[in-house]
Amino acid sequence: MSAVAQDFLDVTELAGEPISAEQLERLANRYVWAGEYCRDKDVAEIACGTGPGLGLLDRVSHTFDAGDFSAAMLEIVRAHYGARISTKQFDAQKMPYPDASKDVLILFEAIYYIERIDRLADECRRVLRPGGKLLIATANKDLADFNPSPHSHRYLGGAELQREFSGLGSVELFGYLDIGQVSWRQQILRPIKMMVVGLGLMPKSMLGKRLLKRLVFGQPVIMPAEISGTEVQYQPPDVLTPGMPDRRHKVLYCVVTKNGPAVDK
Repeated sequence: MSAVAQDFLDVTELAGEPISAEQLERLANRYVWAGEYCRDKDVAEIACGTGPGLGLLDRVSHTFDAGDFSAAMLEIVRAHYGARISTKQFDAQKMPYPDASKDVLILFEAIYYIERIDRLADECRRVLRPGGKLLIATANKDLADFNPSPHSHRYLGGAELQREFSGLGSVELFGYLDIGQVSWRQQILRPIKMMVVGLGLMPKSMLGKRLLKRLVFGQPVIMPAEISGTEVQYQPPDVLTPGMPDRRHKVLYCVVTKNGPAVDK
């Protein structure tokens, strides 16, 4: 893996930079959604990036830890949170947590950067307590205008999430941000985006992506270093049929519950 790919800064929106209002909505929504599963639990976010949701999760959890593969990302996290959040550098395929030590593991917008999903599943099986949950949020690859990240290995849609994690436990699938409910501007420009993606002309740099997003999404907002959960009105995701491709939602949420009865602490 190249040095650029190792720190992922070239594919990450950083605090203080312009992002679309929809990106902020997606960011806040997934952490509010996760917060309900984390309440009074022992929790870890295992690919936290720059950590915009760490404060929210820490407030509702019994214990909370976070980590990332990228040392550069963790430098940003530590510069903002200081001693508030316990962080470690690690690969999600080899976590630094004891067996059966966590109730919830969170993996948001990062599963496509993990080379071996089977190793991730094995580590989740080891670290989660019986009845514990793995929470995943990922871009929906089954949309016609889907555009993958330059450093990604493999995206998982509804069918792939069911197949890869059914050995760990039961799989629930949800969809967020129905494409039929997006702005008129997006609906008009989606066919153009499909053509751009199909021709391989989608910008690779963050600057190029920002310019395109401004065209599609309109006036940008500023990426916060930390979200509170009150930035936007929470929208519960739609329940989907596990194992089936979804062609209506921009984002997939997945809850994998480890086999075995829940453990009372």
